[in-house]
Amino acid sequence: MEIRELDVPGAYEITPAQIGDARGLFLEWYRAECMADVLGYPLELAQVNCSVSARGVLRGIHFAEVPPGQAKYVTCIAGAGLDVVVDLRVGSATFGRHDVVRIDTVDRRAVYVGEGLGHAFLALEDGTAINYLLSEPYAPGREHGVHPLDPALGIAWPDDVEPVLSDKDRAAPTLAEAEAAGLLPSYDACQAYVAELAARGRAQG
Repeated sequence: MEIRELDVPGAYEITPAQIGDARGLFLEWYRAECMADVLGYPLELAQVNCSVSARGVLRGIHFAEVPPGQAKYVTCIAGAGLDVVVDLRVGSATFGRHDVVRIDTVDRRAVYVGEGLGHAFLALEDGTAINYLLSEPYAPGREHGVHPLDPALGIAWPDDVEPVLSDKDRAAPTLAEAEAAGLLPSYDACQAYVAELAARGRAQG
């Protein structure tokens, strides 16, 4: 398993080793100790989600208030898509920047999205199924969004795919509007919470 941090700090791309023969293949798509070594604390699993999307469905950009936020470990179990991580932490040196990772059933990569980061996903094929491991359960009152087609973000969505958004995502504010409304997490609050998680992990270890 190869884990590398993306340009947005707190986000990681995970590429598993695949062992295959005439029968098929085997891989470890998640190992707790590997992520704990990288993060400095264990990912506490609170909820597992699965979404199935038609080609063109664009979900996000979603994020949760910090603390506690909601870290995500995302992988594709059918089809293919573009996974996007956006730095929404006000005060971060990479605020407003993003990373794009293709996740599919070929390389079978996963993406880790840390607390305070925004997450979006675009399905490139019909029947694209995405699994999410979540550090915190769904809490509607603490979850927000930023419009994924906000030109200020500069995300290069494919020209040959017509994005299909939910009503909620279509009504989401731009990055500037979300910042002005005080919806975005602060970088300092995110760092403090991550430090708390690391201290808790050391105490448990």
